[in-house]
Order: sequence, then structure tokens, then C-alpha cells
Amino acid sequence: MHPQSHDGATILKADGTEPLDGCTEKTRLAVPIPMLWLSLRPYVLLASLTLLCLLPFSGEAFHADDPLSLWTAQQITQRPLDPFGFRVAWALSDAPMWTVTKNPPLASYYAALAGSLAGWSEKALHLAFLLPALTVILGTYRLAQRFTRLPLIAALATLLTPGFLVSSTSVMCDTTMLALWIMAIVFWFEGFEPIKPSFLIISGLLVGACALTKYFGLTLIPLLLAYSLQRRRRIERWVWYLLIPVCMFAGYESWAHAHYGTGLLSEAARYALDHQPGSALSDMLIGFAFTGGCAISALTLAPLIWRWKWVLAAGTLGGVVALASASGWIHLPALPGAHDRWAWISCQFALFVIGGLSILVMAIVQWRQKKDADSFLLALWVLGTFLFAAFVNWTINARSVLPLVPAAAILSARGLQAVKSSKPSISKITVALLLAAVVSLWVTWGDAALANSARTAAALIHEQTGNGSGRRLFQGHWGFQYYMQEFGFIPYDARTYQVRSQDLMVIPDNNTDIAALPPSVVITRRMIEREVRCGATTMSGPLGAGFYFAGWGPLPFAFGPVPAERYFLLQLAPSGHR
Repeated sequence: MHPQSHDGATILKADGTEPLDGCTEKTRLAVPIPMLWLSLRPYVLLASLTLLCLLPFSGEAFHADDPLSLWTAQQITQRPLDPFGFRVAWALSDAPMWTVTKNPPLASYYAALAGSLAGWSEKALHLAFLLPALTVILGTYRLAQRFTRLPLIAALATLLTPGFLVSSTSVMCDTTMLALWIMAIVFWFEGFEPIKPSFLIISGLLVGACALTKYFGLTLIPLLLAYSLQRRRRIERWVWYLLIPVCMFAGYESWAHAHYGTGLLSEAARYALDHQPGSALSDMLIGFAFTGGCAISALTLAPLIWRWKWVLAAGTLGGVVALASASGWIHLPALPGAHDRWAWISCQFALFVIGGLSILVMAIVQWRQKKDADSFLLALWVLGTFLFAAFVNWTINARSVLPLVPAAAILSARGLQAVKSSKPSISKITVALLLAAVVSLWVTWGDAALANSARTAAALIHEQTGNGSGRRLFQGHWGFQYYMQEFGFIPYDARTYQVRSQDLMVIPDNNTDIAALPPSVVITRRMIEREVRCGATTMSGPLGAGFYFAGWGPLPFAFGPVPAERYFLLQLAPSGHR
């Protein structure tokens, strides 16, 4: 017989396998060195693979919303108790930072510590943010031991996804939030049965830290509450520990109101309500696509989990979705230029939709089959994140889908374990994970190439325009704004800008918050192009890719010939002054 815990669950070793019969607690305490190495070997393997995947991107340029995190971190080094007490030109106008950012500052405090100790270079900060990434993967392995006998596969299926790898090459708050999320659940499990106050206190603090890193972390409170009620069927003293993050966040909101005149959570909620996406049907399908694309390992493992009749049914559904989107029956967001490639975009979209739908169905099926608290937790975790990303957040993006990636990986591992006939072989599972790895690393490479092109373009524009006598201004933001400001260019402010003779305006083509200028003020116009020859990208209107903002397109990423990055240099003069 296998040793059982007090609730009948099998006690597993640290590597996720079952211990030897007759192994007592006393004998387990005196672990010989070879056995200790065996227990640590999966952690060493996972840490090595994580570093192998991410270290090549440690010199990547700052990208997307990285500048907001960096500027906040730099402010913290000067005024630690006033992280948002400065102004920033973002979205065509100068505004207080607390109205621009939609995330709490804890990740920026971590970046401030790293920047103060190691410097503010890309490599120094990316290396510092490897710690949260490692915590996600190792924490997922530890957490998955509770749910499946295949925790290593669950951890690998988390690592080898575009959602995780691309997010972990940034200095934004998303991977840090996920690391705190995973560890909060781990400590809650460790302290729940039997009750261990120290573990539950740590879990409560981690939940609070998670919420202070990204507001979505607040959903951990109802998630753990629902799980615990499902487990114990009544409220007991464990519920008091969930008041720790409530008090932490209430203190933060009180502090924010005192400093900035309003609660910052309510400010973020108001922004989300004012920027809701399109129709419910298109939002649902795009949510499926982003879920399936960002958690691509669940898609590559799906044929090994589902019966062939369900795989064929999924293929048929994918064909219907592809046909419906290609023919325009389903309205999907797209920028000019995408319609020339709409058939190819629709095929990719349908494939990702199948992957996302498979994850949600798997969560529901496993819960209905097992009816236990663990399956209930995973189902709530996945469905709650999906509903938030598709219908609540101000836009659908990969950053909002990221929290469900570890849960989808654990569901996949449980699905492989539950296959009754013709168990998938190690070789088939390896091939599926390798396919996910190729896609994920390819997409991460494409995202890095896009980021690096903006840095290179900023340096080239600075070199070519440094001798001009007029003001040098620019539009657009993301990483491009960070580097343009580093070179002394002035961000365009639509409310206050007045054209002067000899003004130079730089306008990127593949960027956001671009304002048209009257043709009468443009004297000359030339263009700089930077080729991005990688065959995959995360942000491209012509390819329908909107990893950071689904308004760019319905795909989290896309494959195909990536258009060159174009930058227009306009020499300006007031109308009538030539």
C-alpha cells in the first residue's frame, strides 16, 4: 500500500514520485546525500532550462510599457514614499504618473533596488528579473506535486510558452506578480491541513504583495477562500489569515488617497470601464485565441490527451472559425494592411481558438469528473483569469492571460496522467514539448527583434539629426519613447505644441498614440526603415498580431514576413513660413 496523508491523498516525494513503502517520517528526515540530490535534481534541471531560455535575451532593449516601470523605479530612488509623484508624456499629453500607470508600484521597488545596486542598463535589470521567472517555474513544479504525478511536465509546459517567455524578458510587473501568486498558493497549501499559522501568515503576506504588484492579485483572496470552503465545507480560523492582504491593500489605497487624492484601484477600474473592447462574441473568441497562443504547450499536448473523435471535432470547429473570420461573419479588430493577409491570419486565429477552448474545457471536465477541491481551484483559476482578460480588462492582451499559464500546464499534466488507453509515451510528450519550445522561443526572438529595432532606430535618428538647429520632437511611446528621450528628443504634447520653424518631428509607423499633423506645416518628409527578418512578431497590424494590445489584431503573435519598421522624419514650419 502507498502511504496516505490524513485525508487519503498520497504523500509524494519532492520530485513528484511516490515514496517507498514503509518510509516513516523519521526516516525521511535523515535523507542521505544521494537521495537529497535526487530530490533536488528536478529543480536544478528546471532552473538550468529557464536560464538557458532567458539568458540569450538579457540584452534586449526595453519594450512596451517597460519605460513606465523604469521611470517609477528611478523616482523611487529619489523619493521612496512617492513612487508616482512625477509627470510623464504618455498618450499624446503630459499627465501625472498616477493617472497614467494602471498597476501598483511593488515591482518598480524591486527594479529600484536592482538599478541602485547593479545599474540601469538593460542587461542588469533583465538579469535581476530572472529571479521572478525562476520562482514561477520552480514554484509551479512544487505546486504541481499536489495535483499530478507529472509535476516536471507541468513545469516544462509552463516554461515553454510564449506568454511566459516573452513576459519574462521584460521589466514589467507581470512575471513578478505571477511568482508571488504561485508562492502564495504553495504556502497556503502547506499551512492549510493541518493549520500551520506561520505558513498561512506568509501566504497572506504574499497575497498582499501580489496585489501590490498588480491589481489582479486581489483575485487570489476569493480564489483561496472558495478553495478552502470547498475543502473544509465551513469557515474556520484559517479565514482570518485572508484578512492580511485585505488590510495591506486597504492601507495602500488609504496612502494613495492621501498622496494623490483618489484610490488608484478605482482609477484603474474607471479606465477599464471607459475602454471596453468590442462585442461579446468577438471578445470571447479573441480571449480563446490569446489563451491558446500564450499557453501553446497545452495545444501541442492536446492530441495526446483528448480522444481522436474530440480532436476531429476540434479540427472541424477550427475550420468553421477560420471560414467565419475569413469571410467577415465574425468581426475582429484589424489595422489597415491586415486584410491582404486575412486568410492566413484567420487560419492562425482558428488554431489558437482551439487551443484556448481546449484549456477551458479541460478545466471544466476535470472538475466534473473529480469533484474535489483541487480540481475546483484549477477550474476557478483558469475560468476567472479568462473572464477577466476577455471581458473586464481594458483590452485583451497576453499580460492578462499570463496568470492562467501555470494552471493550464498543470491541467495538461493531469490530462496526460488520466489517459486510460494507449498511454502517451515519453517520446511523444517530448516531441510535443519541443514543438512548443520552438514556437515559444521563435516568438520571443521576434519580440526581442522588434524591441531592439526601436533602440537601433532611435540611435540612428539621433546620429542623423544631431546637428539640426531646431527642436527635435517625436510621437509614439513604448520602448521607442524611452530611447528617444535618452537621446534628448522631446515627446509631442498635442495640447501645448506650437509649430516652430526648423522643428523636426519623428513619427514611428508601428506604434500607438500618433496624431496627424496638418500637411501645410510639413516642409520635407523622409523615411528610415529597419528590417526585422525573423518570421514572427508580437506587434504588427499587417500580420494581425497584438500581444500587448488586441486592437492591433486578434492574434497574440503571428508568423509570416514581418514588415520593416518605418520611421518618418518630418521637417516642419508654421503654415506660410517656408
